[in-house]
Amino acid sequence: MSDKETSEMKMKKVALGTNDRIYMRHKFKAQLFLLHFAGGSCYSFDFLKPDIHPEIEFIPLELPGRGKRFGEDLLKNKQDTIDDYVKQIKSRRNDRPYLIYGHSMGAIIGLSVVKEMERLKDDPIMLIVSGNAGPGVEDPEDEFAGMLPGKCYLMNDPDFKKVLHKLGGIPEEVLENEDLYDFFSPIIRADFGVLEDDLFFENELCINTPIWALMGDRESKSCEIQNWGNFTNAGLANKIFEGDHFFIYKHAQGLADIINKSCEVLSG
Repeated sequence: MSDKETSEMKMKKVALGTNDRIYMRHKFKAQLFLLHFAGGSCYSFDFLKPDIHPEIEFIPLELPGRGKRFGEDLLKNKQDTIDDYVKQIKSRRNDRPYLIYGHSMGAIIGLSVVKEMERLKDDPIMLIVSGNAGPGVEDPEDEFAGMLPGKCYLMNDPDFKKVLHKLGGIPEEVLENEDLYDFFSPIIRADFGVLEDDLFFENELCINTPIWALMGDRESKSCEIQNWGNFTNAGLANKIFEGDHFFIYKHAQGLADIINKSCEVLSG
């Protein structure tokens, strides 16, 4: 082996060895803030954590009235919900780049959270949304639309249970056991109310952060996923997975890959 070949091999070893590990530590040094769905809590994304790169700080947030914040009053409007999330994010921020990921309710609220973080000059590198086609999209299969348009949280219990059953993600035991249902339904209704009492809150809202939108192919609004492009000046990527509204549980690795690669590409 020539001296030149030896030197080239040493350089390659350094480039792919120690230096690469340093680079990896840098490019994956990011924070991930997770915004749960209606009725969810900080535990709702436990299924996802094992597939997230270990150098991404995994930070599931939580609204009052559930989980670790059970003793606090439930929130009843979008602005208070947005302010609560922003306060949580600000308290955990450091100098690392960060992403915001929200599912369903968390997707809609996440849009306004990003807008506020941009106003504070602390933009995320990406907003990832799932289980939602974005503001302003009506459900063509909503059998209750003619009865209580946009007001599911005001439905009687039998009809509200039908809505929850259709969405999926709620254990049948909760819907069938009256004690469990009585415990969880006020939380879920309050979250639905946050979304449904001001359907035009996001009108004219546009962020300067790119959006990654994900939906399940059995969601009735999945054909409208491109709607998210109306709310960003920085570009939209989207993907349809096999599954229903809670497809994320069956595609944790696919979701994690998008999160991990977003950190790799944007903060490397």
